[in-house]
Amino acid sequence: MRTILRSAAFGATLATLAAGLFAPAASAQSADSPVGLWKSIDDETKQPKALIRIEERAGALVGRIEKILTDKADALCEKCTDARKDKPVQGMTILTGLKKDGDEWAGGEILDPNNGKLYKAKVKLAEAGRKLELRGYIGIPTLGRTQTWIREN
Repeated sequence: MRTILRSAAFGATLATLAAGLFAPAASAQSADSPVGLWKSIDDETKQPKALIRIEERAGALVGRIEKILTDKADALCEKCTDARKDKPVQGMTILTGLKKDGDEWAGGEILDPNNGKLYKAKVKLAEAGRKLELRGYIGIPTLGRTQTWIREN
């Protein structure tokens, strides 16, 4: 009877150990998906601007400002013209509706909280998923600009 109990205890310990070893891999973000935490960089100063969390909801990507990294952590979206008007930028959803299209995600929109404008958006992973190239544009992609975001671990 003791042998059976020891075997059961050993099996349970082994299962717990195996679960612990594989848990970090399961929670790690995939290098072939934009889902995860990203650091945006200011175009002019080249300094970190914000942390944006991208999630997948109902088959589309959604991005929310998780943390503002400048001295404007209490900024409000004063120039927004929709329901986000005068709401805190930190915690705000700024990226919506991007769906997988080949090697990029397209068909969505991004809000620039600085000017309150909505732009069409598409994203593409670069450098083995360590960087995200986000293109915001009006009309066609050539009429816009690209920002590079850096994946946070």
